[in-house]
Amino acid sequence: MRVANQAGRLQVVADGVAVDVETASGGRFSAEPQQIFDRWDEFTAWSRTADLADGVPVDESKLGAPVPRPGQIFAVGVNYADHVEESGLTLPDAPFVFTKFPASIAGPYDTIEHPGGSVDFEVELVAVIGKEARNVPASQGWDHVAGLTLGQDLSERDLQLSGPPPQQFNLGKSFAGFAPIGPLLVTPDEFGDPDDIEISTVLSGELMQKSRTRHLIFPIPVLVSYLSSILPLRPGDLIFTGTPSGIGFTRDPQRLIGFDDELVSRAEGIGEMRHRFAATDRPHPLTTLSRSTHHV
Repeated sequence: MRVANQAGRLQVVADGVAVDVETASGGRFSAEPQQIFDRWDEFTAWSRTADLADGVPVDESKLGAPVPRPGQIFAVGVNYADHVEESGLTLPDAPFVFTKFPASIAGPYDTIEHPGGSVDFEVELVAVIGKEARNVPASQGWDHVAGLTLGQDLSERDLQLSGPPPQQFNLGKSFAGFAPIGPLLVTPDEFGDPDDIEISTVLSGELMQKSRTRHLIFPIPVLVSYLSSILPLRPGDLIFTGTPSGIGFTRDPQRLIGFDDELVSRAEGIGEMRHRFAATDRPHPLTTLSRSTHHV
C-alpha cells in the first residue's frame, strides 16, 4: 500500500490515482493523515478489501508530509561505513542517536527557508512506526514499522558544530523545514527487499550521494530494537536511519546548499522530492547571539 497526504487529506495511491480514505471508508477512518497510525493494523486490513477504484490524479503541488505531526523524530548519525570514513570517525559500537524536533517537518516539494550559514544535505530512508514498540527484539522490528518514506536530514553545520561538546546537533538539524519527508509512505511488503533500497541526492543537476540501505551499519529492525529498549516508540514516530557518504561539508572544496540550488532526493520504490530554498532577512542565530549579552 502507498499512502499520501494530498491537500491535507489521507489518500491511498495506486497507479497514480489517489483515493480519499474518509470517503472510501464511509467515514470509518478520518481524513486527517496523522490519526491513521493509531489504527494502522485496522486500516491496512480494511485496505486489502476496500473498493479503491474511484480517485483523482496525484497532484504534486498538493502533496504534504505523509506524517505531518510525528510525536518523536529520532535520527541516526554515522550509520554507513563510508560516511563514518568521510567524517573522520571510527565505526560506532551502538547507534549514535540525536533528535530532530517535530516543527522541522516539511513536505516533499516545499520551498524551505535558508537560514544562512553552512546548510548541508543528507538523504535518508525514514521508518515510520505503526505499532507501539517497547523492548522489541530485532527479529520482530519490522512488525512495528508501518512503512517507509524518504527524508532529508538537512543540517546547518555552523550551529550544529558550534561550541564545545556537547554540541548543538538537535538545533542545527531542526530549523523550520529541515526534516522534509515524502512523497509517499510505502508499506514494507511493496518492496522486493525493504532492507535494500537505493537512495540518492542530486544538487542542481550534480549527483552527490548514492547508496543502498543494505549498507546500513545498524539496519531498521536493530534501530527499532535499540530505541525501544530505552523508551516507547509510538505510532507515527519517525526514525531517520542515517546518510551515506557524499555530504557537502566534507568535500574539498565544500559544496553546500545555496539560495539558487534545487535539491532532488530519490528513494527506490518511494519516489522523488524536490526542494528550493528561500533567503531570509533574519540574521543567523549565532550572529544574533554574539551581539547580545547572555548569562547561563
